[in-house]
Amino acid sequence: MKTIRLQYPLDTETDKHSTEVENSATALGFFDGLHRGHQDVLDSMMEIAERKKLKKAVMTFDPHPSVVLSPKKQRTTYLTPLDVKLGMLEDKGIDYCFIINFSSAFASLPPEYFVQEYLIKNNIKEVIAGFDFTYGQFGKGTIDTLKEYTEFNTTGIEKAVDGDEKISTTRIRRDMENHNLEAVNQSLGRPYEVKGVVVQGEKRGHTIGFPTANIEPEYRYHLPAKGVYAVTMKLDNEEEMYKGVCNVGVKPTFHENRERVSIEVHLFDFDRSIYGENVTVHWHYFIRDETKFSGIEALKAQIARDKTKSKKLLENV
Repeated sequence: MKTIRLQYPLDTETDKHSTEVENSATALGFFDGLHRGHQDVLDSMMEIAERKKLKKAVMTFDPHPSVVLSPKKQRTTYLTPLDVKLGMLEDKGIDYCFIINFSSAFASLPPEYFVQEYLIKNNIKEVIAGFDFTYGQFGKGTIDTLKEYTEFNTTGIEKAVDGDEKISTTRIRRDMENHNLEAVNQSLGRPYEVKGVVVQGEKRGHTIGFPTANIEPEYRYHLPAKGVYAVTMKLDNEEEMYKGVCNVGVKPTFHENRERVSIEVHLFDFDRSIYGENVTVHWHYFIRDETKFSGIEALKAQIARDKTKSKKLLENV
């Protein structure tokens, strides 16, 4: 997959891209999470591209537009950080990914400028986007205004729903905060995952009989809410998937006013040193809230119960 970074104002180096890229069908959107609604947009784009013998492309933005447009609600953490998103798109067989720097200057562009300079000049012949996609200053550009152009065809994709509610990144983030992990994974169409590296921790788990791998996230992920979860974990240099129980939180039994959240995974039937290993943690089920215990023995007893419950939940995973 060829990654093409665009910005405003366009410079000579950027302008060269329009002569280097072939005609494409391009899906437009931020695509954080690549959830089932996003998959509908991408699947439609890929079907059109194959049918019309065009390259498969995605046009996305970085950072999230809210950083510029909604300072009180800006998103600086992501379900799928940019590098992760690019890897997933490449795995799907995408040929081009246009990444536009979403700056204040870019956000103030007239809709017509965006279309002429970023779509038409990059040889985009088919545009595919969600029904609520907007572009240009004040979001004045919509799917309907895109359909007015004759230089390319536009396909709007209807919203994907689960129950009576639209599947969206906002909904997934809300469900994560409410420990509704099964709804999160249902919306994603896969277990939520975080990539990271195993780092040195306090090593307290070894002393109480439940050694843990401390995971430092590799990117700015939106983490599951504090609590205990049934998870699986894969070392990047191995094929095997290991099962375990994970605590996301501040370890209140040992720390009074700690703010920094840690991720600790206790793997079943696993006894190896894996410091420095790159891993991916997959969240499957929520078990309980993080709790402050009266002492070590009460904590050990609860961890044993968590382990038993996690093993049962993960039997068929």
